[in-house]
Amino acid sequence: MSDFRRYAAELLGTLLLVFFGVGSAVAARVQGGVVVVALAFGFVMVALVYTIGPLSGSHVNPAVTLGVLLSGKISVLGAVAYWVAQFVGATVAAFVLWALTRWGDVADQTGALGTNGYGAHINRGGAAVLEVVLTFLFVLVVLVVTSRSENPGTAGLAIGLALAATQLVGVTLTGAAVNPARAFGPAVFEGGVALRQLWVFIVFPLLGGALAALVAPMVMGAQRHYWGGHEKSVGGPK
Repeated sequence: MSDFRRYAAELLGTLLLVFFGVGSAVAARVQGGVVVVALAFGFVMVALVYTIGPLSGSHVNPAVTLGVLLSGKISVLGAVAYWVAQFVGATVAAFVLWALTRWGDVADQTGALGTNGYGAHINRGGAAVLEVVLTFLFVLVVLVVTSRSENPGTAGLAIGLALAATQLVGVTLTGAAVNPARAFGPAVFEGGVALRQLWVFIVFPLLGGALAALVAPMVMGAQRHYWGGHEKSVGGPK
């Protein structure tokens, strides 16, 4: 029963992340601009970390789950169940947004249901590099701040700010997927070019998450060394 609750939390969390994040682009990309979209993603991520984080860890992103899996903090079976829940949640959210634009008289200000893509402002190679770097940052922050025992209450804020930062950089270039489930849901209903380009926004965010899992132990080890007293011998903070 506890496993089911975790999976349900991931489904609901991803649904809410996609609905509010992508929904902000659909409803306010033109009038609100990149900042509004970035803040929407960041704020909802903060809310989810504090709401469902104690239950499921609030991954709500297959790249995060991959990073946690490679870090040895979740089983393969658990990771697969998380991935299924995340993709289902994102698809349900995208369907609601699609329905609002088709039958709810909501004007789609992205013109493409907030899908991710390349070609207008960046080519495929650039999009691949961008998604790796943005996702690397986000997953690295998640893995590092959630591993700390000191000030655990600040983890949600750091994670939300990291996600907002990725959006500020990437929204105008690729739509800043940083999340294969977020890319998948809208692309399914938009179809066409978005669906053909979808693989880029699944493969490269996952690669970024895997790289973050490799680097995170080095960052955490350096932190333990720093805060363990070494800095005092070189005049660091007391």
